[in-house]
Amino acid sequence: MKIRGVNLGNWLVLEKWMSPELFAGTTAEDEYYLPVQLDRSVYEARIRQHRAEYITERDFITMRSIGLNTVRIPVPYFIFGDRPPFIGCIAELDKAFAWAERYGLKILIDLHTAPDSQNGFDNGGICGVCKFFQEPEEMEFVQTVLERLAERYGRRKGLWGIEVLNEPVSQEMWEVMGVSKRYRPVEPLKAAGSRGYDMEELRKFYLEAYDRMRRYLPAEKKFVIHDGFNLKAWKDFMQEEKYVGVVLDTHQYLMVAEAMGCEQTLEGYLQYIKENYEPDIEEMEKYFPTICGEWCLFNSLACGRDTRGGQTVLNGEMEKQSAILSEEAKKEIYLALDAAQKAAWDKGSGYFYWSYKLLVDTVSSDSWVGWDAWDLGRCADFGWFEKEVYSEEWD
Repeated sequence: MKIRGVNLGNWLVLEKWMSPELFAGTTAEDEYYLPVQLDRSVYEARIRQHRAEYITERDFITMRSIGLNTVRIPVPYFIFGDRPPFIGCIAELDKAFAWAERYGLKILIDLHTAPDSQNGFDNGGICGVCKFFQEPEEMEFVQTVLERLAERYGRRKGLWGIEVLNEPVSQEMWEVMGVSKRYRPVEPLKAAGSRGYDMEELRKFYLEAYDRMRRYLPAEKKFVIHDGFNLKAWKDFMQEEKYVGVVLDTHQYLMVAEAMGCEQTLEGYLQYIKENYEPDIEEMEKYFPTICGEWCLFNSLACGRDTRGGQTVLNGEMEKQSAILSEEAKKEIYLALDAAQKAAWDKGSGYFYWSYKLLVDTVSSDSWVGWDAWDLGRCADFGWFEKEVYSEEWD
């Protein structure tokens, strides 16, 4: 069965741009500094209310009605509540499993953050810091988190798989993206020495995780590795007979394609998808079942301005809109990109859209025009995302 999924971004792992009000009254840009700047009681109340309201049972019914069959749930390294001052969220994940099993959905647990970050992005927990692979004690801690997740959920009917680590960044990508400038660290001393992973470091981490998790994870449950922004570097990895159920995850965004020189026109996007996404996914599917774990319809053309790789008003001044598109024109763009990207992901084993929802006002504020394309619920309601046909049931 092809994966037809969506991410529950910003539920258990916070991203400021997806819900700016959560960070009100602070200068925090990431989850690490939020509890530092808020009174403990205020922080706990704010987080618990957010988790209770952002995703509920009704959302799982909605996801099923859109035709989805799988949900990717980003979780933090402190999910078990053993890394103060952060609040654990294992109870919320338990609820998600109950809801998924009730409505015929499967779950991919995605370990989205690591101590001192595996990428230095805001979604990695702490901006501008990337030292996880230099800290053996923290790598060991994360291995224990993965073991505990595998033990707790390995035999649950609702589990599709567990993703070892989201978006570890290579040294090459660290430099190309200018991570330390785009995501400026609050404490330069803490960020000192930050760098991207070395390929051998990442491979070793994945291999150890496999051996430790498979003690609890049945063979039919998927062991998912992220490509580390180097999709075709894994052809010789985990090809031995002992490695079963391994899935390769790649993340492909049109805003990144723009940064790589893709022309900001519909024809440019479609050509890029045809010449890059399709052949690369098809090639890697020969080695692993390959999923696109994150993608969306967001693009600068529909926003009417160059977003410089998806930077928001939170990152600084926005370029003025050079064009204001009609609703009909936007729908035409989105539907074409929806069809083209889904065709590319079907060269592999399916997809997960990023994300199910976000809490920004894309109507009252000119700065957020176009960001509704990140919200799958809105895209489906607006007719930009063709609903899937839920024609198969999971075993």
